[in-house]
Amino acid sequence: MADMWVGVNGADEALRQVNAEMLGGARALADQAAAQVVAIVWGASAAGHAKALASWGADRVVIVESEAAPAPEAVARTLARLAAESAPAVVLLADGAESRVAAPLLAEALDAPLFSDVVDIEAGDEVFFTRLPYTAKVIERATAAAPTVVATVRPKALPVPEADASRTAEVVAAPVDAADLARIVQSVARAASERVDLAEADIVVAGGRGCKGPEGFVVIESLADALGAAVGASRPAVDEGWIDIQYQVGQTGKTVAPSLYIACGISGATQHVSGMS
Repeated sequence: MADMWVGVNGADEALRQVNAEMLGGARALADQAAAQVVAIVWGASAAGHAKALASWGADRVVIVESEAAPAPEAVARTLARLAAESAPAVVLLADGAESRVAAPLLAEALDAPLFSDVVDIEAGDEVFFTRLPYTAKVIERATAAAPTVVATVRPKALPVPEADASRTAEVVAAPVDAADLARIVQSVARAASERVDLAEADIVVAGGRGCKGPEGFVVIESLADALGAAVGASRPAVDEGWIDIQYQVGQTGKTVAPSLYIACGISGATQHVSGMS
């Protein structure tokens, strides 16, 4: 069977946990099909991530050298060009704002089906992808008879594989096509925070309309700091301007999967619950 690919944005100095989760899922598929796991990584820190990617299950690491993070359209073009040469069976990307642009473009370029926001992947005679559409009111388990399938994976949905420091991977550099990097993201502006990333947090303290103003979020932040937790918010609090949109949890915000979720002044609307359940 053809190889399993995982797209990794290596522009950040530290790899996100979801990359390990995707590699673990790809490893399970590859072991079932006697195939290899290929990690495609780009960005200024790409070369430094090879060892970690190998420890999580990559057999081959393809480095696309770039001084900065490429735009989602460039990611799609790069992956489509590489896939045209070796036709992977599955291409996994982390679900998020960037992949919601890149994944459909890649699927269109490869004439491949796309499964978005996947929460489970099953290996067998066929590969099944589980999704939770309609604000998690339905469990969809689907497969596709196609040479290549593109899927985006929800962070914290798949188990984190145990890292094996003894594993090694073949590291190769992919030629860079100027058209692939015609537009790059020079920087991403984020509010500075030393707290754990919301999408990967094990504990989240979230506030809503009941906080009654920015002063209410001072209490939320103090509790989060005491617990070593991430701060979250419902959409009304964001719409009121009490807290930045990067902290929004819900159908139109971030999806979280903590062990403990403390909701303060949040009504529990379906749109919010779908992002934290």
